[in-house]
Amino acid sequence: MSEEQLKAFLEKVKADTSLQEKIKAAADANTVVTIAKEAGFSISAEDLKKTHAELTVEELENVTGGTAWSNSCY
Repeated sequence: MSEEQLKAFLEKVKADTSLQEKIKAAADANTVVTIAKEAGFSISAEDLKKTHAELTVEELENVTGGTAWSNSCY
């Protein structure tokens, strides 16, 4: 996975409320990976974990429309 793929996916999520809803309902990182693949992006659960560690809660809330993933998702 390239960093560009993850950034592109996050940008798509910001602009797409249906993707935001799917991610809010996701049970774990693997589900988010599946959602990303269905949307045409190649990311991994490990990429999400790294991103989660690097992004602030506020940034994650902005991406998901107000819901940040917790560590229990991983």
